[in-house]
Amino acid sequence: MRALLLILLAEVCLASLVPEKEKNPQYWRNQAQQTLKTALKLQQLNTNVAKNIILFLGDGMGVSTVTAARILKGQLQNMKGEESLLEMDKFPYVALSKTYNTNAQVPDSAGTATAYLCGVKANEGTVGVSAAVTRAQCNTTAGNEVTSILKWAKEAGKSVGIVTTTRVNHATPSAAYAHSANRDWYSDNEMPPEAIQQGCKDIAQQLFDNIPDIEVIMGGGRKYMFPKNTSDVEYQNDDKYRGTRLDGKNLIDVWRDKKPKDKNSQYVWNRNDLLSLKLMEVDFLLGLFEPIDMMYELDRNVLTDPSLTEMVQVAIKVLQRNPRGFFLLVEGGRIDHGHHEGKAKQALYEAVEMDRAIGKAGDMTSLEDTLTVVTADHSHVFTFGGYTPRGNPIFGLAPMHSDVDKMPFTSILYGNGPGYKIVAGERENVSAVDFAHANYQAQSAVPLRQETHGGEDVAIFAKGPMAHLLHGVHEQNYIPHVMAYAACIGQNTDHCSSGAQHSAVGPLPFLSTLTSVLLLKFLF
Repeated sequence: MRALLLILLAEVCLASLVPEKEKNPQYWRNQAQQTLKTALKLQQLNTNVAKNIILFLGDGMGVSTVTAARILKGQLQNMKGEESLLEMDKFPYVALSKTYNTNAQVPDSAGTATAYLCGVKANEGTVGVSAAVTRAQCNTTAGNEVTSILKWAKEAGKSVGIVTTTRVNHATPSAAYAHSANRDWYSDNEMPPEAIQQGCKDIAQQLFDNIPDIEVIMGGGRKYMFPKNTSDVEYQNDDKYRGTRLDGKNLIDVWRDKKPKDKNSQYVWNRNDLLSLKLMEVDFLLGLFEPIDMMYELDRNVLTDPSLTEMVQVAIKVLQRNPRGFFLLVEGGRIDHGHHEGKAKQALYEAVEMDRAIGKAGDMTSLEDTLTVVTADHSHVFTFGGYTPRGNPIFGLAPMHSDVDKMPFTSILYGNGPGYKIVAGERENVSAVDFAHANYQAQSAVPLRQETHGGEDVAIFAKGPMAHLLHGVHEQNYIPHVMAYAACIGQNTDHCSSGAQHSAVGPLPFLSTLTSVLLLKFLF
């Protein structure tokens, strides 16, 4: 009898989880019909030339992270969560990207960045170089450098920018401008003497040498720009944030010296100074808001550090003054760090903040002339499950106990990582800990100090001119070729009419011609 009552109670509870409107089958029919109408409109392809290109890169943002972030976003808006939509969910074209490096089944962020920025797959740990380069071997670099879509855009007369929540010389942004056999050569302090003797440059130095006229650079990484033991402007008494450079250079001064005297160049290190700028008068902007990576969004000091959304808004305002358009790389880089630390709450809040930035960029640009692509470099061994009911808190418990050790478990789990804990010979009882804390490390199957990347495909979301070329399953290095084709830059200009690369809007010529031929055939 008791068991029957429990079953009936469970059924009543589950029924109450369903919103009343969803009980009516017509709700789902209407929803599907509206989606169908929207899909039918996609037959009218946007073949305009992309004046602007924005690439949003969620570092470590695998499909499970996207889904969990969607639920979190909805729950933060007092919804059940599952029915919510991320900004990227609204993009009309979706594809899958194969993320492997040339020498790795499960990739790292450096080799992948080379793929989706330079159009060439590469070895793990290397940036801006081909697979002929061996990691950490400087003497394999010369002659094997590859250039990025940021450089192609700059050569076409566009303005360019980099915005990241990591260091500006971290793996993802560095592939846009640097050529390095080792992603960890942040400054000359991290380089072996033989690499320096062989002529290799650290990545921070390359940021200002290789493409000296990047209009916007924002993120963290201050300490790599100053001479060794220089006190940080914000954390003056903290040794770990002191300058690292052995060559004695102040790269902020180097950056300023490389700018034309008739241009307004602004360096800022805090949110207040950034938001106080008269952006219509700023030609070049360098913002370094932390000594290393920027703080997690949940830990961010809102007085000193701008959000990713605020940085994106500032960047677009500066870049869009160029009548020829712009290329902007935006990295939500600390999604990856949260997962590596087993801190799913930190990771997912980073993903939600990046999605907010995507929405802001959409508000500031037009589908007619701006190609926006959202993707990830790789996934993580992050998952959520356990037959959780509708609306279950994304950081909550599964509705059952393990039928093996009889203890509860959270819906979110990792395949490996620092969350592996044995207490008194058994798996830790999560009911005794604050599993909703921002720094709670979700349980993992295998103990590791750092959780690892995952090897499955990641999603590509696209909207704007030529977004339909991102479809199906692609090699990751295909992505920048599509962006370049859409913008008539780099090697992809044969299909563009004279001057097309400078026009804001207008169909690509060969498609326009095809349309005319079909129309004539129909009429005659």
